[in-house]
Amino acid sequence: MKNLHLIVFQGVHNFPNFAAETKGFFERRGLTVKTTFTKSSEQQRAGLANGEYDIAHSAVDNAVAMVDIADEDVAIVVGLDHGFNKLIVQPDITSYEGLRGRIFGVDAVDTAFAIVGYEILKRKGMKQGDYKIETIGATRFRLEALKQKKVDFAMLNLPFNLFAQRAGLKVLDDPTNVIDAYQSTGGFVKRAWAQNNRDALTQYIAAYIEGLRWSMDPKNRSAAIELLKQRMDIESDIAEQCFQEISDPKTGFAKDAKIDLAGMENVLALRAAFSGKQNIDKVSRYVDETFYSDAIAAL
Repeated sequence: MKNLHLIVFQGVHNFPNFAAETKGFFERRGLTVKTTFTKSSEQQRAGLANGEYDIAHSAVDNAVAMVDIADEDVAIVVGLDHGFNKLIVQPDITSYEGLRGRIFGVDAVDTAFAIVGYEILKRKGMKQGDYKIETIGATRFRLEALKQKKVDFAMLNLPFNLFAQRAGLKVLDDPTNVIDAYQSTGGFVKRAWAQNNRDALTQYIAAYIEGLRWSMDPKNRSAAIELLKQRMDIESDIAEQCFQEISDPKTGFAKDAKIDLAGMENVLALRAAFSGKQNIDKVSRYVDETFYSDAIAAL
């Protein structure tokens, strides 16, 4: 058996892995998979860079940052979704103007959903300096910071934006209403590790896709919701709401977790706007679909 170590953020985007593990898809392909939940993008990036972890799943902008900022030879090898984030605010905030002078809680100042947030705020007439930025860490920590009123607004993914609403916080907006196609979650690896472990990575992606296919199969709906409930330790109604979102044929998980190249272009455009970079590099600098193609062929 080949041992693989993943590092991920908590959230519904881990569902394909939950299913692949529970249904034995990893084991059938000769893999044992250990998963670590990261506390922040910095921990995830550093751990992947130094070889502590083999595969990372999170916003693919983290992979772009590893290439552009840290000069790490990293490649995105599988996609998943366009994001299920909501802009969550304190209950007294009723408009974007109400964010002026307030505190934006982020994972890190230069990561995906912070950058998406900056862009949304800019398009709504709020430039940086009109609000404060506070580094908090992973989504679960941002939710707690909101509940404790240490920050005034934050981007929260599933199921945390549902927990937030239950706690009396409000949804101000959905990023998909403001920005265009966006490749949100994906899996990425160091290219050298991938080349040295090509078969293991191919088999991992194949099992991941098998887990996703099982999860999205209508005949498995009840079992999938129960699995989501158990693995994420959430209540039945929250699990049902999460499943409705991720299984939506238009806005849910992408078929077979294929990378959206147009969405990748937007990721790069937003990062270029944030960094002031004049020339946007080609998507091929950050994406390697050969492992994905081999995995599809192996199914």
